[in-house]
Formats: sequence, structure tokens, C-alpha cells
Amino acid sequence: MTRLAVKVAYLGEGFSGSQAQPGLRTVEGEISSNLQTICDSTAEELDLKLASRTDRGVNALGNVAVFSTEFGDCEVLLKALNAVSRGVYYRSYARVPDDFNPRYADVRKYRYVMPSEGIDSERARECASLFVGEHDFVRFCKYDNKPTTGKIESAEIWKDGDILVFDCSARFFLWNQVRRMMSAIASVGRGDAETEDVVRALNGDDISFGVARADALTLRDVVYEGLDFTVPDMAMFDSKVKEEMFRSRLRESFFTSL
Repeated sequence: MTRLAVKVAYLGEGFSGSQAQPGLRTVEGEISSNLQTICDSTAEELDLKLASRTDRGVNALGNVAVFSTEFGDCEVLLKALNAVSRGVYYRSYARVPDDFNPRYADVRKYRYVMPSEGIDSERARECASLFVGEHDFVRFCKYDNKPTTGKIESAEIWKDGDILVFDCSARFFLWNQVRRMMSAIASVGRGDAETEDVVRALNGDDISFGVARADALTLRDVVYEGLDFTVPDMAMFDSKVKEEMFRSRLRESFFTSL
């Protein structure tokens, strides 16, 4: 058996989150089904693990799935998985040791996008900078009895046309953390809150800024120092990408015609 790490992408709108849940369609469930079909293995033999949990509606471009397989040719395996998959895209692979735990990543990178209308980008940028460094993020997460102190490595905001883009990175993020941080940034950017309010929340004051919508959040990448992923011929996505782009243009044409 070979232990394989594969970077996967998906739009969250088609799944009830990443983690397997009885009776619901999830990313983990889709990957497990694809692997059992292509590798002719049981769930126990695959021992599938995901690097990061994503909530219902949240997207990913670089989550990592780790599993065991006897499939010899990794590029053929990814091509076969992409052929049977419904909504999960298998992008790259790396062979890993048997004891490799994908949860122990060195960096996780997230991106959040939202309309920039009504938001002062300078105020938003100033607010984003407050999160950098080590803080107790208990007021910026959905508490689940886990330690809430963490360190944000970077938090940057810029405008791209009429869109405001927020990129942040850290070794780990708490449940709902990025969406709660973004909601605070948007509140400050609109003038509904002040940076001092965010500082007070970081210092433990019982202040909530709400939770930003899920579908605007994307897990961009999960990084492991010293582990290089091999990217196969991306032509394997061509037909699916063309179809989805065409469907997007149909929707755009419809709504611009209303």
C-alpha cells in the first residue's frame, strides 16, 4: 500500500460541508466513494483523512486528502478519479509516509471576497492588520471546547474592481474564524464599528460582529514544508471547466437581462 496525499478542489454549494455526515452529501463522502470505485478498496483500507474541515458552502482550491492505495500510476489515478467525481477536482499528488497526518500543516491560506461598495478600503485594511500576530480569538470563532489562542501570519486586503479581497494565512484557524474576522472587517469598513471595538474583542470583551456568508470563502492552499506536489496534465479538467464556464455565462446573461 502507498500512502498518497492529493490536493482537491470543490465548490461548497454542492456539499453539506467537508466532513462525512450520515445521510448528507459531503466532500469526504464523495472522495471516499470515488476512491472505492477506482481503487476497488474498502473505506477501512483507504483510511481517508482530510487536512482541513470546511463548513457547508465554503469552497476549496487546495484542501488535502490522504489515503492508502495500491494503484501504481498516480497520474492515471487522478485522471480516473476526475472522470467519476461529481464536484471534487483532484489536482496534484505527493507520496507521504504511513504516519503522515494532514492535520499538521505548516500553513493554511484562505481568501474571502465581497462587494466593495460602501466599504472604506483603508479602514478595512487597518482593521485586518489588527488580527496579525498571536491573539485569543475566542470572540472570533464558534467555540467548540478547543484552545482559542492562535497566530495569524498575514492578513491583507485590496480592491479588485468592485470586489474587496481578503487573504490570510496561519498554521491553523478556528471554527468560523475567517468568516467572523471578515464580518468585523466589513463592519469597520462600513463605519458600523470602530477598530477600537475589534481591539476590545481581541482583549476578551464580549463583542460579536456576526458571521460573514460561507460561499465567499475559499481555502486556497494547505502547505507542508518539504513536501512537493506533482501537478499532472491539467487538460483532464478541460471539458468540465468549459461546461461550467458556459453555464456561468448563461446565468450571467439571464440576470443581466432582468
